[in-house]
Amino acid sequence: MQKQRLINIGLGNYVLGERVVLIVNPASSPMKRLREEARAEGRLVDATQGRKTRSIMVTDSNHIILSSIQPETIRQRFSQEEDS
Repeated sequence: MQKQRLINIGLGNYVLGERVVLIVNPASSPMKRLREEARAEGRLVDATQGRKTRSIMVTDSNHIILSSIQPETIRQRFSQEEDS
């Protein structure tokens, strides 16, 4: 059985590493549209706790997760988990 990896996405929030498909910067117009579509369809998970959104994660279930942590920092956390 494969061990599930929990990745810290900031402010005490975690996501299953195997479920994340994509981590992107939220500044582009397509990412803003993606966020709004997910909000309208009830697929948005806001883990920023009122802080500025610095990264958007897309899961294999097509849910959108907002984080206040930079995409590069989250990528490093994924890499650290893979190494251990």
